[in-house]
Amino acid sequence: MAAILLALAVAWLFMTLLFERHLERRLEAEMTRDGLRLVAGLVIEPGGAPQIERPPVDSRLETPAGGYYWEVSTASGALRSRSLWDADLRRPVDVPSDHWRLQRAAGPYGQQVSILERRVELADGPQALVQLALDAAPLATARAEFGRELGAFLAVLWLVLSAAAWLQVRLGLRPLGRVRRELAALRESASARLPESHLREVQPLVDSINALADARERDLAVARQRAADLAHGLKTPLAAMVAQTRRAREAGAQQAAEGMDRAIAAIRRAIEAELARARIAVIRRQPGGNAAVRNTVERLLTVLEQTDRGGELAFTLDIPAGLQLALQPDDLSEILGAVLENAVRYARRQVRVSASAGPQWARVSIEDDGPGIAAEHARDALARGGRLDEANEGSGLGLAIARELTEATGGTITMSRATLGGLKVEFCWGPSVD
Repeated sequence: MAAILLALAVAWLFMTLLFERHLERRLEAEMTRDGLRLVAGLVIEPGGAPQIERPPVDSRLETPAGGYYWEVSTASGALRSRSLWDADLRRPVDVPSDHWRLQRAAGPYGQQVSILERRVELADGPQALVQLALDAAPLATARAEFGRELGAFLAVLWLVLSAAAWLQVRLGLRPLGRVRRELAALRESASARLPESHLREVQPLVDSINALADARERDLAVARQRAADLAHGLKTPLAAMVAQTRRAREAGAQQAAEGMDRAIAAIRRAIEAELARARIAVIRRQPGGNAAVRNTVERLLTVLEQTDRGGELAFTLDIPAGLQLALQPDDLSEILGAVLENAVRYARRQVRVSASAGPQWARVSIEDDGPGIAAEHARDALARGGRLDEANEGSGLGLAIARELTEATGGTITMSRATLGGLKVEFCWGPSVD
């Protein structure tokens, strides 16, 4: 808009000057025509005084101070139009004799005039100075009126061109706005891709973004597979080391076996921590997904029911069949699995899993009828390595890993007293609801 305004301002200036030049040329042509008529009718009397046989006819020339004047002068006298009355035109000494000269000068009656003049040499006669003068005020008035009207027109034109430029930019950037909205969906799911654009100028950008998304998805798949391979690859050596500690204990090397057990526990904690960290990094780089909550919980409970403690408990599910979360199924299994294992470990008779959802939120709760955790110890239980029961086996990473995974997926985890009497662990994704 500023550039258009500047261009129109320059256009206004030059168009006004061109209009003034055009008026001056028209006036010069008219005055030259009248000057030639004066020269054609010029007669020098024997005494040297000039006479005009056929002077130009113009009402302004017949009106005193009419704004249009002529004067013919020689060394012996001068002849002037009635409009000059008793005034004279200025008589310069350097008037050309080969062409008409137009210039601005002070005229009679305090007027600023345009003077057209030429020195004429008659055969066998003295030289005569022919001058015509025209009041410059009408020319200035015409220029001012033209400038105002042109300025008003250019102001309207500026508004129209600015609106057109704004519309052009909006329409030109609309495909990029579409790409920005589609990128939001790409951030939500690594499997999403930008659709093909109908504009040749935008399609290379879309192709580059999709290629980057493909490379990211491949890297994430490799990272997940390497983490899984590491976990499976370490299971056999750890199991062999546990068997060796059992044999050492049976052989009477109690102290050595306990040292081995502590070393194995430390290795397990380190492995679980690194796997959890890798999982969290993958989640943050690959948000989104589509996990069925009820199917995930049923699959976890099927495994837990095969354990000694799980076979003695009653499990209650209150989960809508179609409830789904925007998480990867493996991530949801790891989040809920750690908490369900704790619930099975400490529950007396019953474990209950419930879930609910709204337009922008989802909530999953796991409750048991065990001893629970005091409110002042809840933060310690969620800390990495925090353990409130040192008698049981475990690394103390289960709840901490669940918390970190939940936060990595955009959710929160809270602990409170369950209606069953034990611990209630609640996961919430989306705005907090009562």
